[in-house]
Amino acid sequence: MKKLDERSIKERLDKLEGWEYKDNAIHTSFEFENFKETFATMTRIAFEAELQQHHPEWTNVYNTLNISLSTHDAGGLTEKDFKLAHTIEALLGN
Repeated sequence: MKKLDERSIKERLDKLEGWEYKDNAIHTSFEFENFKETFATMTRIAFEAELQQHHPEWTNVYNTLNISLSTHDAGGLTEKDFKLAHTIEALLGN
C-alpha cells in the first residue's frame, strides 16, 4: 500500500466525522453505555478488521473505546486505514 500525502489525508478525513489526524495516524473514541456493549462492539470490529487484514491499535477502559489507525508497513496512512475507519463507522450506524 502506498502512503497517502497530506492533501489526500485531509480530503479523506473530511468524510469522517469525529476522527482526527495526528502522529501519523487517524484517531477517534466512542463511549458506550457499559463495558459489555463496548466489548461487543470491539468484537464486531475485530471480525471486520480480520477480514480486511488490517488491525487497529485500540484501548478500552470500561465504556470508552479509543481507536488509532495507521499502516505500519507503509510508515503512515493508506487507503486501508480509511477503509477500516468507514467500516467502523458503518458498524456503529454513523
